Amino acid sequence: MSIDKATPVEWDSVRVINSDPVNKPDHYNVGAIEAIEAIKASMHPAEFRGYLKGNALKYLWRYDYKGKPVEDLRKCRWYLERLMKEVLDESN
Repeated sequence: MSIDKATPVEWDSVRVINSDPVNKPDHYNVGAIEAIEAIKASMHPAEFRGYLKGNALKYLWRYDYKGKPVEDLRKCRWYLERLMKEVLDESN
């Protein structure tokens, strides 16, 4: 089948297969701008760092309670790494 003839259902099935709930959650990447970038644009740099820190703490705090501990720890790491990037970018 040609890629041009794929139905919406077929496209959705490919997206599910390639889904990455930690680094690129499908529901955060709908539209022209990724949610994290819109959040950053709406905040002062110190507020955005606080947001990232809070989310890292949230995932670390409850990783053992939702049934997906490794996924939540990966999400914690994602927010922590983004926080480190923001701190490094600001110090340069």
